[in-house]
Amino acid sequence: MKFGIIKERKNPPDRRVVFSPEKLQEFKEKFTDATIKVESSDIRVFSDQAYKSAGLEVTDNMSDCDVLFGVKELPIDALINNKKYFFFSHTIKKQPYNRKLLLAILEKNIELYDHETIVKENGARLIGFGRYAGIVGAYNGFRAIGLTNNTFNLPKAEMLDSQKELISELNKIDLPNIKILLTGNGKVAYGAKEMLDGMNIKQVSVDEYLNYSFTEVVYCLADVLDYNKRKDGQVIDNFDFYDHPENYESDFMRFAKVTDFFIAGHFYGNGAPYLFTRNDAKASDFNIKFVADISCDVDGPVASTLKASTIADPIYGYNPETESEVDFKDENAIVVMAVDNLPCELPKDASEGFGEMFLQNVIPAFFNNDKDGVLQRAKMTENGKLTERFSYLQDYVDGKE
Repeated sequence: MKFGIIKERKNPPDRRVVFSPEKLQEFKEKFTDATIKVESSDIRVFSDQAYKSAGLEVTDNMSDCDVLFGVKELPIDALINNKKYFFFSHTIKKQPYNRKLLLAILEKNIELYDHETIVKENGARLIGFGRYAGIVGAYNGFRAIGLTNNTFNLPKAEMLDSQKELISELNKIDLPNIKILLTGNGKVAYGAKEMLDGMNIKQVSVDEYLNYSFTEVVYCLADVLDYNKRKDGQVIDNFDFYDHPENYESDFMRFAKVTDFFIAGHFYGNGAPYLFTRNDAKASDFNIKFVADISCDVDGPVASTLKASTIADPIYGYNPETESEVDFKDENAIVVMAVDNLPCELPKDASEGFGEMFLQNVIPAFFNNDKDGVLQRAKMTENGKLTERFSYLQDYVDGKE
């Protein structure tokens, strides 16, 4: 079987890649029947020469590959008929802007495997860039604090080479005795947690966080049942919350009253209560001044996230009284960092980590007859049609949604 690493063609340019040269070498050693080609690219974080030095073929012609790996979605005119493609298609939530892409994939008889659909039997994601979003998001949040208060000036994450360098820069800054809330229990939240721990910030329990003052910077890691409560007062478990979000209401305000810096690393499910609303943010005892919204659900559960920001212009202000965007240095502003493509700022680390997960969880399925069903579950299209698992997208394809 012949595999190809395709050039990223989306703007703004994304320097990430599914496999680093080192991981492709490992791929070849583990699966000697595989042939691997790399499409030439002038933007990739690893140079063409780095792949050549690793003994890999670099070419402009990918037409003889069976399986093609990319990160972001491709322009329609770059798709090759009758191939298997892996990339983030941004279609599984019926995103209107990519409907034409999915139509073209069906017309071109392409088998599409979206990175988001590569899951275990229980639905848990097997691969992703979430950890790196958490790492960069936490860093960017601290950078916003320094820029707002004119107390320190961290370099942009994209100017640095690795997580290690980000932590090194963070350890040079002096912070006031702030309280930091981090929400979530997945890869995003734990990526952010790595940064807080790398800064030697003390972690405290929910009870300590809510009830005590400290003479040092502290943070609290809060899960869904810490900031949501059942309307009938019962305490059951996380699965009850995931299965029946309509039975819950937000209990986030108890955190908002004592938090200075909120890092939103949670996954927000449809039907779950909003963490805080626009009215909540107007309350006189709402204390949050800085928000690093890594989850970045626009106009959703974090009321201050009016829009996704960009790597070029990552920070904006939210005025709770007017419910509108203002300059982030406005004295009445909640300072918001809501970049929605954070891993792009750490392309080398992110690519290396992604390739490791991909080699462990996906590539073996091509050589063991997909014994764990990884490819079968992930396959969105086949023979010009949606697969049964993704038949819910038919209305979207037909233009009825």
